[in-house]
Amino acid sequence: MSYKIVVDSCCDLTADMKNWDNLEVIPLTLQIGDYVIPDDENFNQDDFVNRMINSNVLAQSACPSPQAFADACCCEADDIYIITITSHLSGCYNSAVQGVALYKDENGDNKNIHVFNSLATSGVETLIAMEIKKLADAGKDFSQVVEAVEGFITNNSGLYFCLESFDILKGNGRLFNLAANVIEALRVKLIGHAENGKIAIAGKDLTIKRTLIKLSHLIAKDTEGADLSNKLCIISHVCCEEKAKAIKELIASNTNYQESNIIILRASGLNSLYASNSGVIVSFNY
Repeated sequence: MSYKIVVDSCCDLTADMKNWDNLEVIPLTLQIGDYVIPDDENFNQDDFVNRMINSNVLAQSACPSPQAFADACCCEADDIYIITITSHLSGCYNSAVQGVALYKDENGDNKNIHVFNSLATSGVETLIAMEIKKLADAGKDFSQVVEAVEGFITNNSGLYFCLESFDILKGNGRLFNLAANVIEALRVKLIGHAENGKIAIAGKDLTIKRTLIKLSHLIAKDTEGADLSNKLCIISHVCCEEKAKAIKELIASNTNYQESNIIILRASGLNSLYASNSGVIVSFNY
């Protein structure tokens, strides 16, 4: 059975993924005042971040329409797997579900289609897409892939992030479950964590160096006892490659991830918007 993977643009693509012939990215829309662009292959991270820094208008995003997901289902593939950012932070998941319903209303129930709620962002979507490809290429049928990947999302993936500023997240209402007194203490460097699809605070420290060390120890704790020989860790960064390299060294030293399996990527447009300048997002499977 032929298959197709559809992701929203929260998914940080590796160089290899950009060459997959059965992958489609549905872009979100990014906006800074009157400046509006799609989060697609033409996204320029440096330019966009500079615009955010120099603007007194809060940057925002808008999720794709249901029709965009419906159109993605109009293809020759028999099985379609759709992956979205966590439903707790965006309307993408609901838009994708509605898009599938639109497609079926117009075309009937002629395909196997499943929408995965990643319960996270960024590199976790990347890892989910890789897991789907691995299973589908191994000949697993649609129901087997769905069951295995839903379990992977819940039990075998994780995400931490460390941001220099929480202003965009806070301004766009993404921090509803964090204590206000913690958010106001911006002199403290915070480690965020994807917890059941929501943002939680996993740790804090006074300096970025100590905070990043603590982040690597949290990953080590989460993956303790797991065989990581063929597992990946993805570091997505926003205009801070040197910081990403420092985190890679810490993770290689403090966890059982092989250095060759720790990948550094520039964050997508959506992730660049919310992580903001010098933000890093670390996603991993175990």
